[in-house]
Amino acid sequence: MSLKIIVLAKQVPDTRNVGKDAMTAEGTVNRSALPAIFNPEDLNALEQALRLKDANPGSTVTMLTMGPPRAADIIREGLYRGADNGYLLTDRAFAGADTLATSYALATAIQKIGIPDIILGGRQAIDGDTAQVGPQVAEKLGLTQITYAEEILNCENGRVTVRRHIDGGVETVEGPLPIVITVNNSAAPCRPRNAKLVMKYKKAMVPLEKPAEGLPYAEEYERKPYLTLNQWSTADIDADLQQCGLSGSPTKVKAVENIVFQAKESRTLTASDQDIDQLMKELLANHTIG
Repeated sequence: MSLKIIVLAKQVPDTRNVGKDAMTAEGTVNRSALPAIFNPEDLNALEQALRLKDANPGSTVTMLTMGPPRAADIIREGLYRGADNGYLLTDRAFAGADTLATSYALATAIQKIGIPDIILGGRQAIDGDTAQVGPQVAEKLGLTQITYAEEILNCENGRVTVRRHIDGGVETVEGPLPIVITVNNSAAPCRPRNAKLVMKYKKAMVPLEKPAEGLPYAEEYERKPYLTLNQWSTADIDADLQQCGLSGSPTKVKAVENIVFQAKESRTLTASDQDIDQLMKELLANHTIG
């Protein structure tokens, strides 16, 4: 059976490089001050989507992301690995969105695209670590959801079988299509870029990325429509502005700090029973454990 699959992916700031300029005065992430990367667990989700496409001829994988124009990199990275198309939601009205506003925008866009058989996304983004967007999208669309997935084992007869990680082990569950699945970083890593696909899509851009003074190789874009990526604003998806961006975000971040732990003192222990016993007593006494 052929499947229509949407992958929710996010361009996130590299949290390994958080500095004093990481936050704006309004309490939102200053994305221009941080390097941008493909959210790691969204890459795990993309791999599961591509495996489903490989196993089900005729299937399509669509990337969906929200962010500034440079977030089109996420769509290109998906295309380089085997996705078929993508949509960028970009509008100043989307800026500053928390998980509630983000899930509203994504769910509204999915309704415009058309409800697919499977919606895949990473468990959580490294810039928020909330794991809320996937489940909220499922709730807004009224779809079944499976979270913490490690592998999609089977998809047939309108049902999907998934192995998911739980505390203390794993479990295998089934769910009906259409469905939302969020994927852990313990799932298979995403395949590398395909050289032929990189050559095909390396000039692909959303309209906002195209220079105002004239587009190099303009005739190539006329001959190859797939090089112009889909770009939607709030108006394009008929979004309620009161539910987008800061207006639709009840969550407010007070501050983000980069904490570096430094040891004030150190001690070398041997493997003797006496040293280990003494260490355990000290950890219990200061409530580090127990």
